[in-house]
Amino acid sequence: MPNTLPTLFVSHGAPTLVLDKVPTRDFLLGLGKSLPRPRAILAVSAHWDTSTARLSSSSAPHTMYDFYGFPDALYQMTYPAPGDPTLAGRVAELLYDANMRAELDPQRGLDHGAWVPLRLMYPEADIPVVQLSIQSNLPGTSVQLGKHHLNLGRALAPLREEGVLILASGNATHNLREVFRHDIREAPAAYAKGFADWLTGRVEAGDSEALADYWKQGPQAERNHPTADHYLPLLVAAGAGEGPGRLLHDGYTYGVLSMAAYAWD
Repeated sequence: MPNTLPTLFVSHGAPTLVLDKVPTRDFLLGLGKSLPRPRAILAVSAHWDTSTARLSSSSAPHTMYDFYGFPDALYQMTYPAPGDPTLAGRVAELLYDANMRAELDPQRGLDHGAWVPLRLMYPEADIPVVQLSIQSNLPGTSVQLGKHHLNLGRALAPLREEGVLILASGNATHNLREVFRHDIREAPAAYAKGFADWLTGRVEAGDSEALADYWKQGPQAERNHPTADHYLPLLVAAGAGEGPGRLLHDGYTYGVLSMAAYAWD
């Protein structure tokens, strides 16, 4: 195992990504094989949003079906990866040292923002997983919210040298209001591509200040992210990576969801 693992951000799209024959599914199927094997994974999902940081601390987190109206096959899938209470405690310690509150949650399972990409990346489900929540409703300005999540990631950076893969999961663009107006294989809408291209440029430049201030600096940010939840995991990954990142995958579903993925080595 190398001294330092990369930190990742992946776009997870709809829960059906695990079934759909689309390029992003193929990308995720190969991603785990391309990485050094971690001893554990810390997943930061857009679908766990709490007022203070919370960590799943169960030794056997259950598979959550936090969606409705999808094919029956999805509700038959499980992702029985073990948890890691010791890692959950270690993360809480790192956040405490950074003057951030953190609470352990022994009841929390793995939501689809975590288990859908993980089921593709590591189908054997034999690597322990701990989930960390985001906090999209903190008081303050949008840039303060962005900086909070960058700092959350910075606090986690030591894990990269401890065999832990930090996997942040959200979406590079995420306007669900417009998704079902489009076909799954439709060409990217100009407004979504404009934001995703800006995002890739800022990631590759290591411009954390601009990434945190995406609401003002990102083109049509409000249209691409009507809510912050699917963007904030990227800032956690960028904070843990600290510096220039690189584009791993580019693609779109429904024309308006950029499925971009990034790594910080």
